[in-house]
Amino acid sequence: MEKKYNSWKSLFLFCLGLFLASAFCMKWLEPSFIHNGNLFTIIGLELTYSKEQIFAILSGIDPHVKSLLRYQLIFDFVFMVGVYPGILALNRMAGIKTRNAKIKSMLHIVSLLQLVAWACDIIENLYLLKWIDNPTTINNLTFYHFIVIAKWAIALAGICTALLFIFRKKGALLKS
Repeated sequence: MEKKYNSWKSLFLFCLGLFLASAFCMKWLEPSFIHNGNLFTIIGLELTYSKEQIFAILSGIDPHVKSLLRYQLIFDFVFMVGVYPGILALNRMAGIKTRNAKIKSMLHIVSLLQLVAWACDIIENLYLLKWIDNPTTINNLTFYHFIVIAKWAIALAGICTALLFIFRKKGALLKS
């Protein structure tokens, strides 16, 4: 059991390194996302901007900013390799620490759902890359927003469940 735990811990630490390195690179690019003198954000493109705003931004930014935005999305693919397997590993570690069969099953399901979140994130980036290349193709915003929200919900649920059960004191929650 300790060997399994240490294997998942090693995967988590590797993923944490990828997460931190890629997050640093993405954060470094963010100040360059300027449209008409105003900063725009990836979160805005993901969730809060309207179709018209996304179109105005992607069709109005200069080629240098478009290039940096593409780099941001490429770094995001690396970020994904750190985030989703990392959350999966945390949930597997939490599952090893608990003796309750129902909690183990729930943590196993939550860990596997990270693959769904990862797929959603890939689809999201593919939409953005397509829209950067040709803003007139911006469509399916309802589906796009559903994918983004699903990604965030699954990932945040995975983080919360993992941390709850990794750091709980023995016997503090459900006893086996």
